[in-house]
Amino acid sequence: LTSLLQQNPVEKDGVSDSESKVDSGVPEVPVPADDTPEVLNKALSGLSSRWKNWWVRGILTLAMISFFFFIIYLGPMVLMMIVLCVQIKCFQEIITIGYSVYHSYHLPWFRTLSWYFLLCVNYFFYGETVTDYFFTLVQREEPLRILSKYHRFISFALYLTGFCMFVLSLVKKHYRLQFYMFGWTHVTLLIVVTQSHLIIHNLFEGMIWFIVPISCVICNDIMAYMFGFFFGRTPLIKLSPKKTWEGFIGGFFSTIVFGIMLSYVMAGYRYFVCPVEFNNDSNSFQVDCEPSDLFQLQDYALPSILESITGWTTVRLYPFQIHSIALSSFASIVGPFGGFFASGFKRAFKIKDFANTIPGHGGIMDRFDCQYLMATFVNVYIASFIRGPNPSKVIQQLLALRADQQLHIFNSLKAHLTEKGLLPALEEAAA
Repeated sequence: LTSLLQQNPVEKDGVSDSESKVDSGVPEVPVPADDTPEVLNKALSGLSSRWKNWWVRGILTLAMISFFFFIIYLGPMVLMMIVLCVQIKCFQEIITIGYSVYHSYHLPWFRTLSWYFLLCVNYFFYGETVTDYFFTLVQREEPLRILSKYHRFISFALYLTGFCMFVLSLVKKHYRLQFYMFGWTHVTLLIVVTQSHLIIHNLFEGMIWFIVPISCVICNDIMAYMFGFFFGRTPLIKLSPKKTWEGFIGGFFSTIVFGIMLSYVMAGYRYFVCPVEFNNDSNSFQVDCEPSDLFQLQDYALPSILESITGWTTVRLYPFQIHSIALSSFASIVGPFGGFFASGFKRAFKIKDFANTIPGHGGIMDRFDCQYLMATFVNVYIASFIRGPNPSKVIQQLLALRADQQLHIFNSLKAHLTEKGLLPALEEAAA
């Protein structure tokens, strides 16, 4: 009887013991090999591992910052393409970890379906962006107009196809694992694709809303590392044993000062403060406008404490500099929790980094774990405290209506302005 029961395990709640055993045996993810360039290895061979890592991180950080300035110089279109490339690379790094687990069971379609869902989600988000910001171009081209009109239906149909493919790929004794990986893919899409889409929306509000938040996160990461390296004594959180309170506090104050200074420099240039708009005549992006009050110097009275210390009664600032304090505070207080979250994820799978793309830094996801959290905050901040009604988008929606609907809205608006006493004044001004 015992032998018979061992050969035919009893099912509990619809899941056999053998299936439970299969799904619980998650193998460890292989650790990527160190790919530090041989030139650096030879140049730094006489140093201890601690200082060698410091120099490798420093050199590669300077290289990445230089590349960041270069793509800013190339303009908004290149920035958008870089955001898309970073998004794809981050997705690949996270999915590869899942595939290392999933592939060991020789189950079909997971990697194919993961990339298919990435394609579907990007089609949906970028289609929405094209419709919002390139309305005139969409209306001018017949194929784009049709795709725009049925965009959400097409997006849903694409996703539904992937959903059906997943159901057809289910394999007996591995159901639990397959649903686990289905969730893995969708959470990755939520974290990576949605946030990168918000980054692009921030860029359209003005390059300063793209550059300052990203730079604040970079500054906080560098300064927290520097303060922690030289002065760190008190551990901050168990998830990241190398993070210290000294680094956290030093990074906070450094980031606040850096954010105020960078904002002051950038707020004086239209190229950075004007919304990024598409010029239909030249079929290119343009950044030119009359800067809003947010980017006009104003006098602010100093609190009595600061007045007694500095001897100044007022200080001349851009209003955006005050907003930059909120951005840099978030980057240095809440932003690091994106890194802690990533650290917990890596500890769960006993890996040091997501990949070894950047020597001394790990993978692209290791560098952007805080950026995605920052992107969401900036988007919410703009929507809550900065952005007002957009007349151009209202006009775009009106032009998409039928002629009789446009005429009805015109008459309603005319009656409203006449009732408010505004229309005669406008007519006299025009005359």
